[in-house]
Amino acid sequence: MTIHPIRLTGLVIGVPQTFEYLDKMQDRVVSFVTKHSKIKAETFKDLMFAKGNLTRDIGTNVIGTDAVEYGLINEVGGIGQAMEKLNELIELERKNEEGIVQ
Repeated sequence: MTIHPIRLTGLVIGVPQTFEYLDKMQDRVVSFVTKHSKIKAETFKDLMFAKGNLTRDIGTNVIGTDAVEYGLINEVGGIGQAMEKLNELIELERKNEEGIVQ
């Protein structure tokens, strides 16, 4: 996973509104990721704006156990483990709807 700021390609008119628009889009991305994971906004922004981790770029590559440690994902696994977890969550939701409490 590569974490980096939002970028534009092509012609950008350099007015304050353009910066504000990009800043708002960036805030939406940070908000979405932090609401759907366990990473803190400050940590995510630090990874996003880190310099020197990518060749001639800004941002950070996060893989496997590092993503777990940062709280971006819950665990490392493949499609088999993902399907097992999905089925487990579906079964748990079904039991909750039927009033069966574990």
